Amino acid sequence: MRPLIILFSLALIIPFPIQLTAAGPDAESLETVRGFQYDTALKASQDAIDTTPSDYPLTDHTGRMLKLSDFRGKPLVLSLVYTSCFHICPMTTRNLHKVVRKAQEALGKESFSVAVLGFDAQHDSPQEMGFYAKKQGIEDAGWSLLSADPDTINALTRELGFVFFSSPNGFDHVVQATVIDADGKIYRQVYGEVFDTPLLVEPLKELVLGRPKPNQGFLAELVDKVRFFCTTYDPNSDGYRFDYSLFVGIIIGAFIILSGLAFIIWELRKGKRLRGAGM
Repeated sequence: MRPLIILFSLALIIPFPIQLTAAGPDAESLETVRGFQYDTALKASQDAIDTTPSDYPLTDHTGRMLKLSDFRGKPLVLSLVYTSCFHICPMTTRNLHKVVRKAQEALGKESFSVAVLGFDAQHDSPQEMGFYAKKQGIEDAGWSLLSADPDTINALTRELGFVFFSSPNGFDHVVQATVIDADGKIYRQVYGEVFDTPLLVEPLKELVLGRPKPNQGFLAELVDKVRFFCTTYDPNSDGYRFDYSLFVGIIIGAFIILSGLAFIIWELRKGKRLRGAGM
């Protein structure tokens, strides 16, 4: 009887396993049970870089049909959310809105596009996406709020490297915004509901100002290069500004180089004249 009493006592002392959310201290074991592993999800996301997603049909919040190819010609920031999310997705969208405004101030309002894709195909209808936009204060931001059928969502998110699983709290997923270049190729992944401003603006700056555009003249390309090097991040204001000191430094450096070349040419001609006079 004594061994049974000891076992019974231990059973009362040792707690039964408690299932925790993915944000809890035992998140790793829970992820394994539910099939969602953050390391695996991040690897899938990174592996998608330098690939070009297929041209899937989409619907915006006004009911207009479009495709990913409709965004080509300039960079696209594509954020993935689900509208029934009460905390993380709204926070993500509001922070993205703040950073996008800073990017537009630095690079130009029309220099890139922004879209939000609802990946909960069963609920994220065009109407729900429109309601989500109003609720998050982005209805007048000029963004595209996108929906698609379940098959399209599954295929597109796979190509974007976006892994998500249904969970008791809604969905487990990496908070991800995908930066796609003007040719439709995935250029960068940006993670987190609240991220540092340069994480999004720097890749956009590289795409908008650092790459030559089709049929771009020499002067326009030169202006973009100057803007690229002189548009710098100011951590004090958490924004971007045109650093005139860099521009002045470039001019002074160019003047010194040209002056040096002119002096060398003058000396060479002077020596040639002297040799000619001596003959």
